[in-house]
Amino acid sequence: MKTLSEEAFGRAEDFVLRTARLLERRRFGYLFRDEPAEPVLAALSAYRNPDGGYGNALEPDGRGPGSQPVTTMFALHVLHEVGAAPDGVVEYLESITMADGGVLFIHPNLRDYPRAPWWPVEDTTEGSLLTTANLVGSLWRAGVAHPWVDRAAEFCWARITGIESTHPYEVLGCLAFLEHAPDRARAAAEAERLGKLVRDSGFVSIGDGGVVPEGYNSAELQRPHEYASTPDSLAASWFTEAELESSVDELVDAQHADGGWRVRWTIWTPAVEFEWAGWNTVESLKTLRAFGRLG
Repeated sequence: MKTLSEEAFGRAEDFVLRTARLLERRRFGYLFRDEPAEPVLAALSAYRNPDGGYGNALEPDGRGPGSQPVTTMFALHVLHEVGAAPDGVVEYLESITMADGGVLFIHPNLRDYPRAPWWPVEDTTEGSLLTTANLVGSLWRAGVAHPWVDRAAEFCWARITGIESTHPYEVLGCLAFLEHAPDRARAAAEAERLGKLVRDSGFVSIGDGGVVPEGYNSAELQRPHEYASTPDSLAASWFTEAELESSVDELVDAQHADGGWRVRWTIWTPAVEFEWAGWNTVESLKTLRAFGRLG
């Protein structure tokens, strides 16, 4: 079992201080140096809009100023880290909800702004399971009770129980929902079914990665520790103990010589490399700590 040495942790901290956004610097200080939450919230507030949502490239691949569901999902992740309430978020989500109860993956207000090639602005009124499930799971985790959450949860349950084919990123959204669903028996049953679909579809990279399913690329396939970012995650049961331990070993080894961790997907404009790397370095350290791998 590999652990991240104190020297390697120091290189990670140096990487964050040299290259990361202010938000990730503040998050690192809060998570690993006992610094207060207020600077994290101050940095996060720069990305917030008057409608209660978040935009302004908080999620690096969407560079527009307007609020986006995916970007707001990122904000909820940070708010949870510091134990802050997601005030105003539900009101924003209500304002962009489709007739089916879900929210879009990409809101049309991004149409005229730079964005990653895989962020299509589509003319659709159909909600996205990926974003809606992530958002509902985050709001459940925050203890939010609201009619919007109830209606969006119904949308998610219907879509999850009907899944016959999916995508690794959609699976991650479903897991965020199922991890915090009040009906634990139902959540466990659906998670077990999803896990079988992930394994049968080849949506997980284990060891040398195996064969990439047709129509996918290796960057889209998730490692076991990315499905199960803590040992008590629902997805941990999808893998043997050896598979999960080996996956976390690979995460230790994935640290670059400069101290950071990089994302696997395409860097489509120069600024996003280090915006994503700062985020991914903090997230990688969190995962290693959850598995007891920080030396």
